[in-house]
Amino acid sequence: MLREAALRVTRPRMAVLSAVHDLPHADTDSIIGAVRRNLGIVSHQAVYDVLHALTGAGLVRRIQPLGSVARYEARVGDNHHHVVCRSCGAIADVDCAVGETPCLTAADDSGFEIDEAEVIYWGRCPDCVASSNQHAASTK
Repeated sequence: MLREAALRVTRPRMAVLSAVHDLPHADTDSIIGAVRRNLGIVSHQAVYDVLHALTGAGLVRRIQPLGSVARYEARVGDNHHHVVCRSCGAIADVDCAVGETPCLTAADDSGFEIDEAEVIYWGRCPDCVASSNQHAASTK
């Protein structure tokens, strides 16, 4: 993948790419931890630089939901969206709607050539809903 993207193959790049594949929607600290478990000592800056290069090459996608740190994922090349839990911050992929999608078609593109729409759904994940329901049941 690195060679196909015209990037030099290095151990840090391979370790970061592997961590992003293994940890979908991971933040930088989680990626640094995974890389250090794989390689040993590696600087924060080296991981940031690799993430920047991988993102620029289209091998990794960077997302940053409101109120969250940057997250990285290996699912690229499609226009999928995300759902974020308001309680715990969990993130999951959501495929694009099929058929009529008026909210994804700009009423006025202002002359732009639009090639992507970013949608973030907000709510509560199943674990947080269950926890809330259990808490409510125990207080009755």
